[in-house]
Amino acid sequence: MQANPQKIVVLGTGGTIAGESESADEGLSYKAAQRGISDLLKSASGTHLPWPEVLAACQFEAEQVAQLDSKDMDFETWTQLAQRCEHWLAQDDVAALVITHGTDTLEETAYFLSQVLNASKPIVMTCAMRPANFKDADGPQNLRDALVVAATTKGPGVWLVAAGEIHHSQFVQKVHPTRLKAFDSGETGAAGSVQHDKVQWFESFHKPLPNLRLQASQLPVAAQWPWVEIVMNHVNASQQHVDALVKAGVQGLVVAGTGNGSVSSKLKESLLKAQIEKVQIRLSSRCNQGAVIPINSHAFNATGALSPVKTRVALLLDILSEQQSH
Repeated sequence: MQANPQKIVVLGTGGTIAGESESADEGLSYKAAQRGISDLLKSASGTHLPWPEVLAACQFEAEQVAQLDSKDMDFETWTQLAQRCEHWLAQDDVAALVITHGTDTLEETAYFLSQVLNASKPIVMTCAMRPANFKDADGPQNLRDALVVAATTKGPGVWLVAAGEIHHSQFVQKVHPTRLKAFDSGETGAAGSVQHDKVQWFESFHKPLPNLRLQASQLPVAAQWPWVEIVMNHVNASQQHVDALVKAGVQGLVVAGTGNGSVSSKLKESLLKAQIEKVQIRLSSRCNQGAVIPINSHAFNATGALSPVKTRVALLLDILSEQQSH
């Protein structure tokens, strides 16, 4: 044991990884966010397998930031989580953070944290597709792998570790509703892998440069966050829902366009009117791979490779930043 072991702080927010079902044979019908983060940390240590050397040399501290199903994630929890991350990252003896989270909105939370935390230390998120008491629960191994990545990774970045893969927050998406390997990073691919407590980073992966939009300490209370929604282009897309949102006071709209961000004539007309009413518009694609390449026919700001839900996070923070600069 080293004289001054590095500390890894594990923050819990609930999710399936902390869920329980009525039977160890039931993996789909369960109640999320039932077990505390301390219990999850104990399960990851494994009664059948001792900590690897890299983890045996660490200290762990657990904190329950929230306890919810990630389908119910909200701005209040986001703010609290970001500010607790900021607190722990500022501690000299803390080497990294690990966050347990539900799978449904994990990609949004991961991207949000990457945009509000200016830290030189890694943040590793993890999750599970099966509840904690399922006979073949995947949560303990995912958490163990996340801890190994946190203990061995140097430098900034928000990562997801699940099913033996490491994904970067900018690219990762949930692509399957039930299988264990539910996350993918599209054309970019995974950043690395974890097998038998060993981390391998792929040479083909190039980490994107950090892009801080707002400091966590600058986030206002949830009630003061802007109203931003997502609209999708599809066959016979109507403009009526856009008109209704503008009339109701929406402040930003993200368009999940078809193909390379294409939008029907009717929908485009209503969006142009919304823009005149000072509603901020961002363009993305409903395709789950590839970046939107800006062309002359685009009437709105294209966001490149960000998915619609991450484009919404970026727009939320852009509006908040503008509000604070005025």
